[in-house]
Amino acid sequence: MDINYKYRKNSRIEKNLIKIEVTKRVIDLLPQLPHVEESLRRKSLLKSSLFSAKIEGNKLRIEEIQSIERTSAKNREKKEIFNILQALKWIHSRQAPKKINANLLLKLHSFVLQKLSTDAGRLRSEPSAIFNEAGVAIYMTPPPSELPELIDNLIVITKTREHAAIKAAIAHFAFEKIHPFLDGNGRVGRLLGSYILKNAGYGFRGLVVLEEYLSDHREEYYDLLTIQNKDITDFVEFFTEAIALSAEKAVGELQTSKEDSSDTLLPRRQEIISIIKDHKMVSFNFIKRRFQKVPDSSLHYDLKILINKGLIKKLGSTRGVLYSPRA
Repeated sequence: MDINYKYRKNSRIEKNLIKIEVTKRVIDLLPQLPHVEESLRRKSLLKSSLFSAKIEGNKLRIEEIQSIERTSAKNREKKEIFNILQALKWIHSRQAPKKINANLLLKLHSFVLQKLSTDAGRLRSEPSAIFNEAGVAIYMTPPPSELPELIDNLIVITKTREHAAIKAAIAHFAFEKIHPFLDGNGRVGRLLGSYILKNAGYGFRGLVVLEEYLSDHREEYYDLLTIQNKDITDFVEFFTEAIALSAEKAVGELQTSKEDSSDTLLPRRQEIISIIKDHKMVSFNFIKRRFQKVPDSSLHYDLKILINKGLIKKLGSTRGVLYSPRA
């Protein structure tokens, strides 16, 4: 199998690259508001995880996963989203390696299928195919014996001097054609694209939700991934446009964000608010179970601050106290 894909740099791609450069510059130069940014970044990574899973058929909504970082995520759909979230956090952390190799792909796959499959972190050892919604095989993937060489060729793609957005597009397309795993290829392929962008300085502070655009244009996205010839200009156009428009949207949200009372809260207090909003009415013991290593006195003080700021309200007294969100 040959993954030496080509594209023609046309006016649409050039326009997308200019937009990406402009938005990158804007985001880099915008003054940093730590509490605002932390809140936006958490929401962005969560949405990226959700929409990446949605592309594969996950039915959960954003309201159902707000506290996913603090729960055990036993439900399979929640676990899928939690796993992608952990992978994205790793990509944007200092722990992520600086170079792409086969181990990086296996690591991303381990994240994606952690506690979901015994094949997590393993290349497939059997033939596979891609099926359409009618169950008809539309693409036969390369045999397992070819995978090591194809992955080496994929890594070569990521080392070219092309713009990071172009490399991310071509590498994502090539990865999906290689289809090195039995399950999780779509999620890992999108994570690979995110890694390439982040590693080249186009991480956009973790505020860009590329996956939402791909999910909203899912049919076109899937159609373009079925291109059979070596000219993948249409896919590169689509993917760079997805990056450009997603980045512009992130700039708008960052510029219009204001340091309201909830944005300036410490992370733990933001989590407490999320828990109370998710469950509508909770006891102190319920909150304590989520923060077992935090002293009771600290949690009581957190709750007092949130009450004083008018973000939550206290119902009842003494041992029967309950906390609920303030409308």
